[in-house]
Amino acid sequence: MTQITDQSVRSVSGAPTAGTAKTPAEGAAKPSAGAAPAGAAKTARSRDAFFDNAKYLAIVLVAVAHAWEPLRSGSRAVSALYIVVYAFHMPAFIIISGYFSRSFDFRPDRVRRLITGIAVPYIVFEVAYSLFHRWTDNDPDMPVSLLDPWYLTWFLLALFVWRMTAPLWRVVRWPVPIALLIAALATTSPQIGDDLDLQRLLQFLPFFVLGLRLKPEHFQLVRRRAVRIAAVPVFAGTVVFAYWAITRMNMAWFFHRDSAQELGVPWWTGMLMTFALFGCGLVLSACFFSLVPGRRLWFTALGAGTLCGYLLHGFLAQSAGTWGWYDPGWLYGPAGEVFVSLVAAVAVTLLCTKPVQRIFRFALEPEMAWAFRKEPAKG
Repeated sequence: MTQITDQSVRSVSGAPTAGTAKTPAEGAAKPSAGAAPAGAAKTARSRDAFFDNAKYLAIVLVAVAHAWEPLRSGSRAVSALYIVVYAFHMPAFIIISGYFSRSFDFRPDRVRRLITGIAVPYIVFEVAYSLFHRWTDNDPDMPVSLLDPWYLTWFLLALFVWRMTAPLWRVVRWPVPIALLIAALATTSPQIGDDLDLQRLLQFLPFFVLGLRLKPEHFQLVRRRAVRIAAVPVFAGTVVFAYWAITRMNMAWFFHRDSAQELGVPWWTGMLMTFALFGCGLVLSACFFSLVPGRRLWFTALGAGTLCGYLLHGFLAQSAGTWGWYDPGWLYGPAGEVFVSLVAAVAVTLLCTKPVQRIFRFALEPEMAWAFRKEPAKG
């Protein structure tokens, strides 16, 4: 996957980090043919554990929320938790993606990593998901279209476009307000349609631009003890509010894929909801980041494989409904809901491991030296 180098990045603990750090849509660095094990160990040590922990915990929330989908109709509590997770799990992912896109420019090696680490996986998995859907849903006429992202692949396409625009956001004044205005206008424009999943691309744009503008000290601020203490009642209060609101508002707002008119409300409601959801996502993401451990733990190394887990767990989520995994009635009680959550967390954890990453490296980290001109030697 792609890797954005920023030699000036400092870890959120304040210690300098030499080398590189990877976004949720980025994978392990590709060592050169003669790389020594000691060099690989040095690279691993240079990674900031906080961000790897945040990426791993976020991908677990993504998988668990998808596993809750079939349980929502029978449980108001699950529906409330589902919406709370949807309010911040993708915003947090996208903020981190923006943060590690700060140094992106159109230097040849970075463009090459953008293509091999984002564009190629998008093409491979868009085709794979479409063919998989044809098979599991007995829908042989479903078109395979790279212009209409299906299921999880929208994030790769959006990240490709967002990163291409990163240099622009570094030079304009008031980048976050401008991105918010673009997102708000998108919600008033049903004419945008489904091509390139532009509604989601534009409505989530402010979180990416915010990530571009963040600095290590901003993450230090949200990880202060006072913020960690406040995060617990904030999350608790959000769950209570979601439980109350679940029957009173259209939860499709949290998916960011429709305009206001498509949701049956006046156009100006879309603009108000854009600012409300951005504020909600920002507050909950800050609370999430405040609770993420900053030290190396058993799952820290899995943070480098989150794109692998993200893309592969979708096949399991799609198979669950098709193959009757939710048929047993006991799954719809409290014990069953906990069981489903644990299974989803374990499954995505396994999909983030190194052996799985190695198996799917051909799709997620292709070398593709044949496709690029040789870069001139430096110096």
